[in-house]
Amino acid sequence: MIIVTTHTVPGKEIDQVVGFVRGSVVQSKNIGKDFMAGFKSMVGGEIKDYTEMMDQAREIALSRMVQQAEALGADAIVGLLISTSSIMQGCSEVMTYGTAVKLKG
Repeated sequence: MIIVTTHTVPGKEIDQVVGFVRGSVVQSKNIGKDFMAGFKSMVGGEIKDYTEMMDQAREIALSRMVQQAEALGADAIVGLLISTSSIMQGCSEVMTYGTAVKLKG
């Protein structure tokens, strides 16, 4: 599956738009890691456990979006956007979305 943030695929022509696709996941923090992150936030620096958690959440959301696109028979997803939001304290949502298309040739 080709995935691009642009509205075209370089070197390819879009034959058909097959639909809007999305993937999402809500990820919660681990209490033990949350305690250590609170301490780390007082002294500064990257909180690697949270970076890894958000990387994993993005991968899950992307995978779910690709599954939707494949079910529609798409060759590519154009206009990819990724957003995050806080659902409640300790929980974040990662949402990926774009337009599933079929390419010529």
